[in-house]
Amino acid sequence: MKQKARIIEALSGIVGREQVLTEKEDVLPFGFDGTAALKKAAECVVFPGTVEEAAAVVRFCSENDLAMVTRGSGTGLSGGSLPVEEGIIICLLRLNEILEVDADNLTLLAECGVITQKIAEAASAEGLFYPPDPGSMKISTIGGNVAENSGGLRGLKYGVTRNYVMGMEVILPDGTVTFLGNKCVKDVAGFSMKDVFIGSEGTLGLITKVLLRLVPPPPARQTMLAMYPRMEDAATTVSEIISRKIIPCTLEFLDQVTIQCIEDYAKIGLPTDAGAILLMESDGPLSVVEAEALEMADIARKNGAREVRVAKSVEEANELAAARRTAFSALARVRPTTILEDATVPRSELTKIVTFIQEIGKKYQLRIGTFGHMGDGNLHPTFLTDEKNHEEMEKVEKAMKEIFTFAISLGGTITGEHGVGVAKKNFLPQQYGAEGIKLFKTFKAAIDPKGLLNPGKLVDVERKSRSA
Repeated sequence: MKQKARIIEALSGIVGREQVLTEKEDVLPFGFDGTAALKKAAECVVFPGTVEEAAAVVRFCSENDLAMVTRGSGTGLSGGSLPVEEGIIICLLRLNEILEVDADNLTLLAECGVITQKIAEAASAEGLFYPPDPGSMKISTIGGNVAENSGGLRGLKYGVTRNYVMGMEVILPDGTVTFLGNKCVKDVAGFSMKDVFIGSEGTLGLITKVLLRLVPPPPARQTMLAMYPRMEDAATTVSEIISRKIIPCTLEFLDQVTIQCIEDYAKIGLPTDAGAILLMESDGPLSVVEAEALEMADIARKNGAREVRVAKSVEEANELAAARRTAFSALARVRPTTILEDATVPRSELTKIVTFIQEIGKKYQLRIGTFGHMGDGNLHPTFLTDEKNHEEMEKVEKAMKEIFTFAISLGGTITGEHGVGVAKKNFLPQQYGAEGIKLFKTFKAAIDPKGLLNPGKLVDVERKSRSA
């Protein structure tokens, strides 16, 4: 890093020397996120403790043409928080206070470093409900959720993070602090600027506070497990449930590989001989829940489910949901490298994509465990591999490309909730085309003209110095 001593001295003057890391062993954990096989050496990590400190750091970096990467817990799955050369990592974990729970307006205001589960717990303590539940919610931050527009198991009925963001405080690339949005349920004054920052992956500004919408909790719920001999039958079940105008809280899918890995890991009694499992959950008024659950069970049996098991208690329902949340951890124990992907298609095309993923695994002789949010068309084909095996990794790359290409051909997308980052940047033009990418770059250049915020992520833009 250019003039490293001067930079460290200046940053230390803002946040304190103990909040600036530069030693190799200290910055090592910041050289990667949750994305397998993507690593890069970090040079300097700064931990501002207030918004004012964070803004001052951004202002200093802007004035000195230093690239900036914002980071929370580092749980991202697309390489979005990887370090960049000659750049500063700004870690916002110290901004971790829930500032307000407003029961009168059904809102919650939190700093960006608050862990997502703490958001849900704070809402619940006031008799309210924050629905987004990404698989990493026990360790991911709300700022990271907003930056990546995270989803979760309840996305089918309740939507993703974007649907609950009413406002946010952001630091712009020059260090200016502004608040976008408010507590109003209706607000159509001008551009919806907050929505531009949701899912922007740190390329437009630093999200420091988030104003969230809360909802009343559902009064009842029922959880069921449907077991199938074939993956395709589970996919057909989901398509028919949706076509019948039933929108359950959760419709989660596990293939045989994933079932076996979860059972080896958690030992909760999943049927390891099943070709696929659907975790189905209905919530709402008791009469509606009972009717929905009965109809979904009938649809499952009609489409080949050999058994539909109803959870007998809240504890059993929570255990089944927890088993689904362990899918990634369970798969990660099998091989040295676990590459979790994120293809999404219209729900009417689920059977096609599930079958295609199976065929791709056979074609390239790869072990792929597939699970995901089948109710909203979002599947996670997970490659169990070894990044040191270069021949196998080449097959993985080819397989991923074919899966994404096929998803796009079905009217789908390369990511339903993990973001683009570095991992999927090369696939983005295939989805958006040249004009779409041009629009991305135009917007990025307008807000971040120097190209200092998270460069190299999402789309490539030219970095410009003050003398340019």
